[in-house]
Amino acid sequence: MKKIILPLVVVLGLVGCKTQMKDVKDVDPVRFSNSITSSELSDYLYTFSSDEFEGRDTGSKGQKEAAQYLKNYYKSLNIQGGSDEDDPYLQTIDSSFFDGKLPSSENVVAMIKGSELPEEYLIITSHYDHVGMRNGEIYNGADDGGSGSMAMMEIAEAFKKAIEEGYRPKRSIVFLHLTGEEKGLLGSKYYTQNPIFPLENTVANLNMDMIGRVDEAHKNNPDYIYLIGSDKLSTELHEISEEANSKYANIDLDYTYNDENDPNRFYYRSDHYNFAKFDIPIIFYFNGVHEDYHKPTDTADKIDYEVLEKRAKLVFFTAWEIANRDERPFVDKPTL
Repeated sequence: MKKIILPLVVVLGLVGCKTQMKDVKDVDPVRFSNSITSSELSDYLYTFSSDEFEGRDTGSKGQKEAAQYLKNYYKSLNIQGGSDEDDPYLQTIDSSFFDGKLPSSENVVAMIKGSELPEEYLIITSHYDHVGMRNGEIYNGADDGGSGSMAMMEIAEAFKKAIEEGYRPKRSIVFLHLTGEEKGLLGSKYYTQNPIFPLENTVANLNMDMIGRVDEAHKNNPDYIYLIGSDKLSTELHEISEEANSKYANIDLDYTYNDENDPNRFYYRSDHYNFAKFDIPIIFYFNGVHEDYHKPTDTADKIDYEVLEKRAKLVFFTAWEIANRDERPFVDKPTL
């Protein structure tokens, strides 16, 4: 290759452009959230919940192909993998962890490194598995497992847009797509028992599970989301969440299922719970159960993509606030 000699001023300018970072306090994150769109969510989810992935049952060929789909997306954005395995985008779970009852499976992990507090981590999660095939029918899991994972992809893109303009988040952000949720929260259980990033340095977990539909109770008010667990461990996290919504999203935050006496016990039924057991503050985003829950009719055409966009933006704004605060959310109600 021919050696090219550039004037010193040009060289210094190039180095400066490459390394210059801007203060996140000086920017409105709405400009980055505009990359989260209903059309992209639709494109991704129609693919992800198609018959091609055969219902994404834990350990199945379809689940492994879905993992590759997620991995390829993060690679296309030039967002690095987070594990120390041969494939840095995968955290492999051996069949022995499932007591030999399931084949080996994989969590998918990508990470954006923080600018000022890179050793503190905000983990955003959604499970991507579903229940596979039963009696020859494919259970595509568009809402259950699909909607949250596609929202996470769009949230990652929004943060990437910010970085491209020089606004890298202060803390590191981990995008963790979990397997085995339908088998008993097994992917998150494995992660918290074998953490890639220290649990003591994990400042919060934002978990999305079923966020693309409108339930019967809100058929006349689709701009809502059920929030569960935001105040269970950290009053401060709850306040951050409320303020982010009021400032940016203005969605109706419904706390019906946050009630300790709620018979559904949703707080204990999705992947955030395995983080909460370690006193990591969590928020669980949920649209409620609908008539297609765990049925082959949970398909991409049933999703309200405008609503899904709004909810994904809410999670992005909340993540933005957590990632860029001077202090991590304070745990004032520890369980341990």
